[in-house]
Amino acid sequence: MMNRRTLLKSGVAGLAASTLATPLIANTRSVRIGSYGGYFENSFKEHVYPAFTEATGIEVESITQPNSSDWLVTMQQAVAAGNIPTDISLYARDTMIKASRIGELIAPLDLAKIKGASNLDSYFVFEGNAGPQGVGAMSWFSAMVFNPNEVETPASWADFWDTSRFEASLGMGRNYNAGLFDFTAATFFDGAETMMSDDGIVAILEKITELKPNVALWWTAESQMEQSMKNGDVVAGQYYLDVANLMALDGFPIKPTFPKEGNLQDYGSWCLTAGSDKADEAAEFMNFSSDPAIQALMSRKIGTAPLVDKSMTDLTDDEFNFVSGAPAIKPAYEAYLDNETFIKESWDKMLAAS
Repeated sequence: MMNRRTLLKSGVAGLAASTLATPLIANTRSVRIGSYGGYFENSFKEHVYPAFTEATGIEVESITQPNSSDWLVTMQQAVAAGNIPTDISLYARDTMIKASRIGELIAPLDLAKIKGASNLDSYFVFEGNAGPQGVGAMSWFSAMVFNPNEVETPASWADFWDTSRFEASLGMGRNYNAGLFDFTAATFFDGAETMMSDDGIVAILEKITELKPNVALWWTAESQMEQSMKNGDVVAGQYYLDVANLMALDGFPIKPTFPKEGNLQDYGSWCLTAGSDKADEAAEFMNFSSDPAIQALMSRKIGTAPLVDKSMTDLTDDEFNFVSGAPAIKPAYEAYLDNETFIKESWDKMLAAS
């Protein structure tokens, strides 16, 4: 998902040195940090890592990693061979759960050395089988979007089921875990809990089946949804919050909104690689990343949503609303892992049915 950062525009904002910790006396300390490549990694290399080095004296070697699922396979092989490529990796929550269940891939963290983690909601400090194993880095939203020239602002995801308003005019993610399960569960059922049973999954799919006549586009590449909104082939659907805002700034007919159930919030976390001898340096980086000033810096420079309350940052309302909002729907990570085969097979059958 984060490879879409090629669409983000560079901002112009500084970070006062007074907001950072006093530099430590260190000449040779370093840490290797993995993150998704392209503009996303380049933004970290340009704006975040230099500020961290200035604050702590710790040099950063940036390592390009693919999406976290593929990276987990690489790290399994690397840990087994005793030749790990990073000290810190960026993992989505579902990948952290997998890694924690596998064991001996991500190391437990000493939160006493990461006091900044207390700035984050406890949900963003991942407790695995070995204790704390991940500190939230940043988040992003998949949001309800619509063409304000064609339709009034929808108040609820339930509005999308109204054929009189949206027949053959919606664009929704095609992948089974793209969000529609979560939106539907939050709107008509008991949220993620409903997805923990086969009966619950079937009930959700039956409700989604009712939506199919209103879906004109099941998109897999975000460029498909982008072009369909520009062309007027679809008038509403789901899309990435920050990219939709960028399109709106460029004059295209798209507007994101937070319906009463909320939008889907996913996030990435920093994890310490098992076997790394840089636990202290990793703790300092995670502590630094959790600082509200750095969370705000990432929102401005990278387009990610902060994991701290807006009141803790100096983000303006416009800056905050560009990347974040409320309420948030949390993806049913455990359900997607525990019931993955049944969910995927049932989803594929639903899409294939006439």
